[in-house]
Amino acid sequence: MDLEIPELNEAGAHLVRIPGELDVPVSPRVLAILDTSAMQRLKKISQLGLVGQVYPGAMHSRFEHSLGVYRLACQVVIRLLRSTPAFARQVTAEEIKVFLITALVHDVGHWPYCHPIEDLRLDWIPQHETLARRLICTGQLAETISELWDVEPETVADFLAAPQDAAGYRMLRGVLDGPVDIDKMDYLGRDSLHAGVPYGRNFDVGRLISSLCVGEDNASIAITDKGKTAAEMMVFARYVMFSEVYWHHAVRSATAMLQRLVYSVADNCSPESWLEQSDAEFAQQMLAIADSQPHIRHLAEGLFGQRRGLFKRFAQFNYAENPEVHSALAQRPYSQLVRCAEILSQRLGRNLRTPLEPTDVLIDAPPVKREVQFNLSVRTKAQHRFVPLADISPVVRSLATDQFDNYVKRVRVFVAPSRLHELDLPPEKLTAELLSAAASLP
Repeated sequence: MDLEIPELNEAGAHLVRIPGELDVPVSPRVLAILDTSAMQRLKKISQLGLVGQVYPGAMHSRFEHSLGVYRLACQVVIRLLRSTPAFARQVTAEEIKVFLITALVHDVGHWPYCHPIEDLRLDWIPQHETLARRLICTGQLAETISELWDVEPETVADFLAAPQDAAGYRMLRGVLDGPVDIDKMDYLGRDSLHAGVPYGRNFDVGRLISSLCVGEDNASIAITDKGKTAAEMMVFARYVMFSEVYWHHAVRSATAMLQRLVYSVADNCSPESWLEQSDAEFAQQMLAIADSQPHIRHLAEGLFGQRRGLFKRFAQFNYAENPEVHSALAQRPYSQLVRCAEILSQRLGRNLRTPLEPTDVLIDAPPVKREVQFNLSVRTKAQHRFVPLADISPVVRSLATDQFDNYVKRVRVFVAPSRLHELDLPPEKLTAELLSAAASLP
């Protein structure tokens, strides 16, 4: 089957070097996909968005990440075809081509600062997979997929959007979007590298890939017991990256500011237009819209203006120490968080010489969408059976089977930097005010 799919034979391939001192072998038809306008725009979309407000090196692009994921996709398929007869029997050349294309274009529907904006879950904001379908199925990208790969673009879009019925597609979908998927394998290490922290690089990607096997149902991906430690370390890497990078308090301050800004300018925005924008163009649009709206101007200027002005952390609540506050606000619809912040702003400003503005206080809480649980089976050599990794790993049982969101995603109250010095409220009084405000919501 290697001979039928030239991308699985690196001999003579053009090599593209990406950070991490990694070479990505690209065939002429892979290069043709990369050269489309839909993919080239990803060079101007940062992978981590607002994380760059805190970690200056975290400015790498979704284009770079896409190459990294494609590189791992090739490695996984080669490994499984050569060492796992059950996989070779189940998948077809067509399914592998669809998988490789999808690995390359999986982020094509992203717009600037996509994930925090999607987390708002507002009716007028589509999921990026919906916009990806439009790009995959029309224009240059569709023509390239159809003519050079002999694959229907709609098949790629379907594979990206949801699991398929065929066993081969189900296995390959698990490789792209599952407990030990190639997306996580790349972004954990790549984000860690660019952020300048070690947390996401402390697991053995090679060992993990070499341990992949077909699950007991012959339609899922599992690991052999030799990959157990690598999988445990990946779970821990993900946990620490969320705790120290993705949900760093200053990153979440910037996120809360962006979300409140987008929520306020809904009448002036179109997600379809965002697909044509770079990060810089999106920022300029936000600044222009907010310029005529004083109540949100400080949000736009603090994020995208000449001088950074992130809101300051006033209080934070985690599930372990304050489950009552955490449970009262986590997974609330965003409109309710806005209303709660407005009520809190009014109450905190009662005794001030100048009352607080409604947008001077922001509440950041775990979004409606929760992180996917770590559900992975291990094929044990001694017992010749499959067991859930959580059953034989206290690390996974602690970090993945308990609700991940409750322990790394905190409820935080942020205040405009120009007003923070005016506030002096005992913690117990703030907690009472916050719970009272939450209780008044629908």
